[in-house]
Order: sequence, then structure tokens, then C-alpha cells
Amino acid sequence: MPRPVSLVLVLAFLAANLPLRADEQKLPDPLIDLKGNPVTTADAWTNHRRAEILELFRENVYGRAPVGRPENLRFAVTNTMPDAMDGKATRKLVRISYAGRGGEGGINLIFFVPAGATKKPVPCFLFICNRGQENIDPTRAEKSPFWPAEQIVARGYAVATFWNGDVAPDKNTGFTNGVHALFDPPSGRRDDSWGTIAAWAWGASRVMDYLETDSDIDAKHVAVVGHSRGGKTALWAGAEDERFALAVSNDSGNSGAGLARIHGPKAETIRDIMKAFPYWFCANYRKYIDNENALPVDQHELAALIAPRLLYIASASEDLWADPQREFLCAVKASPVFELLGVKGMTTTAMPQPEHPLHDGNIGHHIRTGKHNLTEYDWNCYMDFADRHWKR
Repeated sequence: MPRPVSLVLVLAFLAANLPLRADEQKLPDPLIDLKGNPVTTADAWTNHRRAEILELFRENVYGRAPVGRPENLRFAVTNTMPDAMDGKATRKLVRISYAGRGGEGGINLIFFVPAGATKKPVPCFLFICNRGQENIDPTRAEKSPFWPAEQIVARGYAVATFWNGDVAPDKNTGFTNGVHALFDPPSGRRDDSWGTIAAWAWGASRVMDYLETDSDIDAKHVAVVGHSRGGKTALWAGAEDERFALAVSNDSGNSGAGLARIHGPKAETIRDIMKAFPYWFCANYRKYIDNENALPVDQHELAALIAPRLLYIASASEDLWADPQREFLCAVKASPVFELLGVKGMTTTAMPQPEHPLHDGNIGHHIRTGKHNLTEYDWNCYMDFADRHWKR
């Protein structure tokens, strides 16, 4: 039985159906290029406008990574357990190694493949873990709904994860640790140098490099998933790396799926996030503190960069800091790009009630009753969406 809907969310539902306010009309149009020309064909988007928007996000929000796939990238399967999860899965532990002028680094990948799958290779959910490593215990002695690996495997998916701290620490160390220390150029950092979200997304792409080599994994059907700061990371990873077939943002809020120009009175702003976590972004992002309308992009354009692939944006009813209404509006405002590319985006402009997922279009959405978190309910919605669109 659905839990009761809060008054705040009821008011949000009503507001979602009102005519556009003036601030909504100020949102940049993803289908108008920098010269003011309308983008009316799929070719114009793919060959021109998409690259424009991607560069604007690199320059102004997340920063520019100085390296793609390192030439010295190496993979080593350090352990294989064929009878994991009481015989229901094969567990693999993989060390992904790389080196730069600042030394060596690596990612410890954990993943499980369903045992006895009738059809291989299998699709995979790659989770960017932004909480303690006890949430992704490879022994499965400790289980968490934050990463319910057993349930995902039972649905026929491989499930992979890495801890974001392997790539870069989630603290303001002046970019002297992790991949920033390895790959930042000797000339020093610029105002558009990559922040930590971009570094974590870079790490997800290095995992994807490995998954493409594993014969158990259907690399054409890999979803990248993240919660909160991990949700911001999953969106940026999906925008930069088109190999990800599905990008999932769970409660990502400001600088993720939350629009910058439009937000509720209790929602996080650019000022808030740059005060608390300036290292997540490039230095140029500081220009838009209390100055959101000068930002040449907004987050619906980040969502649009996923098109025509699959995108999922999820919110929680009591998570006013992330602001469910602006996350829903982000999905709505990204839809014209999906439609230009020949697929459905959001199939409604009416904000749904909690526990009423929207799965018809290539943009999935739901609101879960409750607080800022990632739960088994959320994961089941993501798998239901993948089942539907990957015809499983």
C-alpha cells in the first residue's frame, strides 16, 4: 500500500501543471545553437550541437579531463569465485591499473555474473559507490540495500561496482591525490581543469574499458548508476562516454539532474554546493554563484546529451534539498532532443505521484516516498526499465 503523500509534494504536483513561470522561460534551449540557429535535424544535433553543449559543460561546470584511456591501462583478474552467493553467481575481482607522470594508480572492481545464465553475455549495472566500502562488501557477509547485488543477479543482470575513492578522494586536498596528481599537466591547473566529479566519471569509463574485454558481459547494454554525488557522476559519465547504454541518476539534485535556474525554496543552489564541495567542479563554476542565469547551460542539456540512449532520473518525496520538481522538469525539458532523434523522451508533463514510475519513453522517472537515499525499490525500478527497453 503506497505511503501517504506529503503536503509539500502535493503542492509540487500542482505547481508542475501550472503555466511556465518567467524563470522557466529563461532556460537555454538545447535546440538553439550558439549562433542562434535552430537545430532541426538529427544530423545537426549529432554533428554540431551536441559537441557545443558538451564543451560548455567542460568549460563551465565539470572541467576538462587531460587524458582519456591511458596507453598503459592494464587489467588483472585477481580472484574468481565460481560459487559466490550460494552458487548463484560467479564473483570476479579485477584490478584496473594506470600510470601518469605523477605515479601509478588503480581501481578495484568487484562484480558478479549470474551463474547458469541461459543466455550470455549478460547486461550489466555498473554502480559508482560514493559511500563506505562496507556497502559493497565483495564477500557478501555484509549486505546493504544501497547495492543489493543478490537481487540484481536474481534478475539476470551482472552487477559491478567500484568505490569512488579509488579514483580520487572525496575531500578538498587541492587535487594533490588520486588521478589528478597522476595526470594533471606540469604547467598546473587551469580554470577549466577537471574537478572530482569528472575524475570519478573518468574512472567509470576505465571500468567500461575492462567490461568490453570480458566475455561474460554484454558491453552494448551497460548501465552506469549513481546516487547523490554519484548520480551527478553517472550523468556526466553517460554524457562523455556514449558506450553507456543507460545512465541512472538517483537523487542527484543540484549540478546533477536538478535545474540551476529553477528550484524550490529549500533546494540546494550553486552557492551552497560551491561552498561545501568546490573541488567537485572546475574553478570556472564559481562565476555562477548567485548568477545562474549567466550560466550558458542548464542541467536539462546535460540530460539531453544522453539522447537517444536511455536515461533514468529518480527523486525522493522528502528530499527537498535535491528538489523532486526541478529534477522532473529537467527530464521534461530534455525530451525535445530525444524526440528529434526519433525516440520518446518523457511521455507526460504532469509530475507523477510517488511509487508511480514512468517507463514508456527513453527517459524513465519515478519519485519514491521517503528521504535522500538509494533503496531496493529504486533498484527494482531501474531493472524494470531496463527489462522493458532491452526487451528482457
